[in-house]
Amino acid sequence: MHIRIEGHDLPGHHGPYAGELRLRNVHVGVQRGREVVERVPASAPAAAWQFEVVTREVDGLLDVGGPWVHGRPGARFLYLSWGNVDDAGFAMFRRAKLMFGDVPGDLLRGAVAGGGVLVGSLGLTDAAGQPRCARVRPPDIVWTLR
Repeated sequence: MHIRIEGHDLPGHHGPYAGELRLRNVHVGVQRGREVVERVPASAPAAAWQFEVVTREVDGLLDVGGPWVHGRPGARFLYLSWGNVDDAGFAMFRRAKLMFGDVPGDLLRGAVAGGGVLVGSLGLTDAAGQPRCARVRPPDIVWTLR
């Protein structure tokens, strides 16, 4: 199944902490296993990540897996991870969790059947102007099939 995550309104692009986030060289990326990849600066106007996950039927329920997927069966999710980038690498300080259980079942099954790419669209700045973290639930993330 193909997934695309589209982030907009990054906190380093505008807002009360934009200067601090740029100064600290904050980036956001998608977590693949333990590694945060495809990092985008917090000052970018938008970010997008696209990848594949594997699926299987377990007792009549759809389960997802692969290196992009975290959590146990029935509670699978994706991580968007925030961190400072310097010569030593990436130092994570915050993560956002995108739960597969929050994706409408018809969209999930449509993506598995080859009906398009499952797209999650979300703002990456929280109400306080900081990088979005914790569990991101609808309506803060909108899932569609394209």
